[in-house]
Parts: sequence; C-alpha cells; structure tokens
Amino acid sequence: MPRRRQIFEGKAKILYEGPEPGTLVQYFKDESNGLNVKSKGVITGKGVLNNRISEYLMMRLGEMGVPTHFVRRLNMREQLVREVEMIPIEVVVRNFAAGTFADIFRMSEGTPLPRSIVEYYYKSDDLNNPMVSEEHITAFGWATPQDLDEVMALSLRINDFLSGLFLGIGMRLMDLTIEFGRLWEDDQVRIVLADEICPDSCRLWDIRTNRRLELEGPEEDFGKLADAYQEVARRLGILPESGPIDMKGPESMQ
Repeated sequence: MPRRRQIFEGKAKILYEGPEPGTLVQYFKDESNGLNVKSKGVITGKGVLNNRISEYLMMRLGEMGVPTHFVRRLNMREQLVREVEMIPIEVVVRNFAAGTFADIFRMSEGTPLPRSIVEYYYKSDDLNNPMVSEEHITAFGWATPQDLDEVMALSLRINDFLSGLFLGIGMRLMDLTIEFGRLWEDDQVRIVLADEICPDSCRLWDIRTNRRLELEGPEEDFGKLADAYQEVARRLGILPESGPIDMKGPESMQ
C-alpha cells in the first residue's frame, strides 16, 4: 500500500492527501486533551467513535440542506472530505451558561441564556485562541462581511437542529464549537461546515441527571470520558451494546 502524504496533524485528527484532486482523508486519533494542553490522555476507541458520530451528524445536517465538506466514511477511523480553504476562526454557539462562560459572568452552570450567543475565537495555539470580534476578523482579512453573514446564519441553523436532535435522545446541548471553510467549485465559492462535529466539540449534559458528558476534570478522569463517548453513540443509535465495532455507515452524500 503506497504511503500517503500527510498534510496536517492536529490534536485529534490527521489530514492526508486524498485519492483524487480536491479531496482529503481525515483520520481520527484516540488522543484527547483536557482543560489545557498539559492534560492529555489516550481514550482507546475514541477515534472510531468520533468518526462515526461526526459522519452521522454531518449526514443529518446535509439532509437539512446545510453544506458540508463531508463525502463518505472510508473505514473505522477515516473519512473522505472535500478540500476547503479553512477560515481560521472557531465559532462557539452558547445555549446555557457553562464552563468559563459561567465563571466570567458569575452565573450558575446550567442557566439558560436569553438567546443563543455566538462568539468568535481566532485559531492560534501560540496566542491561546483569543476571542475576537467581527471587526478583528474583517480587518485582518480572515473573512469578509459576507462570509460572516453566512457563517452566522449557518451556525444558528446548525445549533437549532442539533439542539433538537440531542433533546430527542435526552441530552442538552450546552454549547457547540464549529469551523467553516471555503469550497471552490469552478469559479464559484461557498461557505461550508468543515472539520468535525462530535463530543470533542459539543458540551452535552444529560437532561434528567445533569450528568456532564464532557471532560471537566484532570487527566485521571479520561476513563469516565470514554464511557460518555460510547453513551452518546448509543443514544444516537450508531453503536450497539457490544461496543465500538465497525459497521456499515449510511450512504455517502454526493
């Protein structure tokens, strides 16, 4: 089997050159980060679960008309995606006060917000991913005002859909982190949802017990997080009770 050319490696994924022009292979790793970069661990099977969960959610969003970079799942840990020009901004949509947001505004965790709040963060580990405004984004040329209008509209649409989906399986979507890219097709460009959507990028609480299905503690809590990933997959109906084995996925979206 020929060796593939690695394009990029992040905390949770590796991108390889795709089998045809304009595509990439996205590989999901088992590594996980805690509340800071010093808190790291390996969750066996995490990459398999995130691959399946992200596939499922991307497919469902695609059915709702949300444009994404997802093409199809290739195997247990890899999926084929369209190559896009990433916008270097993380979009965070908050529905409830939680984490640092609750601390900053001195709110009790779990307090519903008056409406969904959208925040922007510049993707830079060296700068510790600072929060930025639309003025920063347009002034530094990371995105145009038209790009941001589309990003905002898509972010709220994605959040509304996923909030309802998770509510239906007994989970509250506290907040969501998503990323977007520019997909070039001939002379046309459009903004599409990129990267992934999985427990790494969603803060989920159980509705009945308020149990947190995300990492909120030190490194030794990674074992609990492994159970949470499996629970999310089971409730979505993509993981059998026997555990994270490979299964036939839904048909690819062209």
